[in-house]
Amino acid sequence: MSKIAIVTDSTAYLPKQLRDELGITMVPLNVIFGNETYKEETEVTTSDFYEMMKKETELPKTSQPAIGLFATEFERLAKDYDQVISIHLSSGISGTYQSAVAAGSMVEGIEVIPFDTEVSCMPQGFYVLEAAKLANEGKTSDEIISRLTEMKGKMRAYFMADDLSHLHRGGRLNGAQLIVGSLLQIKPVLHFEEGKIVPFEKVRTAKKALNRIYGLLDEDASTGEPIQVVVIHGNCEEEAKKISEQLSSQYPHANIMISYFGPVIGTHLGEGSIGIGWYKG
Repeated sequence: MSKIAIVTDSTAYLPKQLRDELGITMVPLNVIFGNETYKEETEVTTSDFYEMMKKETELPKTSQPAIGLFATEFERLAKDYDQVISIHLSSGISGTYQSAVAAGSMVEGIEVIPFDTEVSCMPQGFYVLEAAKLANEGKTSDEIISRLTEMKGKMRAYFMADDLSHLHRGGRLNGAQLIVGSLLQIKPVLHFEEGKIVPFEKVRTAKKALNRIYGLLDEDASTGEPIQVVVIHGNCEEEAKKISEQLSSQYPHANIMISYFGPVIGTHLGEGSIGIGWYKG
């Protein structure tokens, strides 16, 4: 039976303790302030990042991991494993998945099986945790990929950015959308469609946008079936806690956790962003 390693990138924002417990390898993306490059989750903390953002006049840049970094990790894992399932943020917003594919073709002695989650942040992390659990149970790579593919049909993630200019400057929102959104004070509910971040619905206020996301969650959570839910925040933990408490009270059968938009995703969404992700089963 093949021994299977699980690899992901830093944008899943899985706590180090949890990664260590489950044997998950993390390859970091980079955030760049001026001439300084930092590997997120290892060389810059999320709290430090948001403090740096307040002091900088220019929006930081982000970059995917080098192919060589992936290759080094795969070669290291080849000493103890036969296969790697490498699970990454959407290829529609980053070249990270393609870097993993390229690195996998370069290494010998281990089969690398890449998986494009078509999302990011903790919804991406849900795939990673499920894969790690199944690998530790001795499931085959085919069984694991089949389960992850099944999850895609049930995964939901919606979010809103407090300031649309971050998405625009980061190339995730076009100029016309920015102008209209800013003039009308629109807080669009965003989601991933075919791997890209696009407006799901345009709402006039942050409160209405959040209520719209609550309504979408209720469609799945009100059935009483087991459901995994995550509240994600951009340096506004108290707001996330309030939302989590409200959802826990409303859906006692749901497993609700709190996560965050770290440096790379936070660069594009900005401080004050809120997201809710979930999947049933």
